[in-house]
Amino acid sequence: MSTAAAFLRAEDLRKQYQVRRGLFGKGKTLHAVAGVDFAVPAGTTFGLVGESGSGKSTLARLLLAAEPTSGGRVYVDGAPLATRTARQRKAFHRLVQPVLQDPYASLNPLMRIGDIVSEPMRIHGLAKGPALAARVDALLQSVGLAPALARRFPNELSGGQRQRVAIARALGLAPRALVLDEPVSALDVSIQAQILNLLKDLQRQQGLTYVLISHDLAVVACMSSQIGVLYLGEFVELGSRDDILLRPRHPYTRALMASSESRVDSVAQAGAAVAEIPSPIALPRGCRYQSRCPHAAPRCREQQPALRAAGATHRVACHFDL
Repeated sequence: MSTAAAFLRAEDLRKQYQVRRGLFGKGKTLHAVAGVDFAVPAGTTFGLVGESGSGKSTLARLLLAAEPTSGGRVYVDGAPLATRTARQRKAFHRLVQPVLQDPYASLNPLMRIGDIVSEPMRIHGLAKGPALAARVDALLQSVGLAPALARRFPNELSGGQRQRVAIARALGLAPRALVLDEPVSALDVSIQAQILNLLKDLQRQQGLTYVLISHDLAVVACMSSQIGVLYLGEFVELGSRDDILLRPRHPYTRALMASSESRVDSVAQAGAAVAEIPSPIALPRGCRYQSRCPHAAPRCREQQPALRAAGATHRVACHFDL
């Protein structure tokens, strides 16, 4: 897919943090995101999968302009985010909205649901008075909630209802894209399916573009047309849904698929030599996955593989892809 048609695009995106252990400890560099490229065509879903510590949430914050990049650029609707004026950046936050992992933590417990949903619209001056109240009712109904819930507080709602409120709040600004950071991981399995189906319906009705971030490959596969497999801040495999699910080429991708009940944090069950992901402060030499890979050879410990073509839409970073 041509990047010219992409609504969201990351180009050599990087994020580093300087960390220090103790008052007089020597500073070290933590490489959270290291040269990521991808493009998300309008109206589609890009799935980002990897275990904890792979850099997924950091990448989400960069896409939302919640943190400055250390290198590279984010493009939104063809324009680089970093060069926008303050007014343009405010407009950007209307275009791209987040839906976060924990719906209870992301909602102010002291505010009523109606005020939570209406707050972004009031800040941006989109509506007031009866028109604002009517808009809140319509948003709650669009996510499957009764307008009467507007008078309740978050602690009076179930986890699934709270996540629907978070989605309604994000939709209040009429965004064109949502960054969904683990949107169902805090919910029961039966509720997860309901929220995912709701997101699909909203995308179909409103033409929304999604970046879906999850540790669960099954969730990503359910929603996405493109999937990127992230490991220690880099893509090890990138391709269409069928490329990743039917023709996985990287050992890490296969480990994610083979792990019990699609739990990415159980990669060791798939034959990896070491259960814990290495520290992004002390990255392994050569291939970043070599210390856990059952197929690692001497070359893997010396030379970092480049992300290369494995098909028309498929790329993999492995010296001996499967």
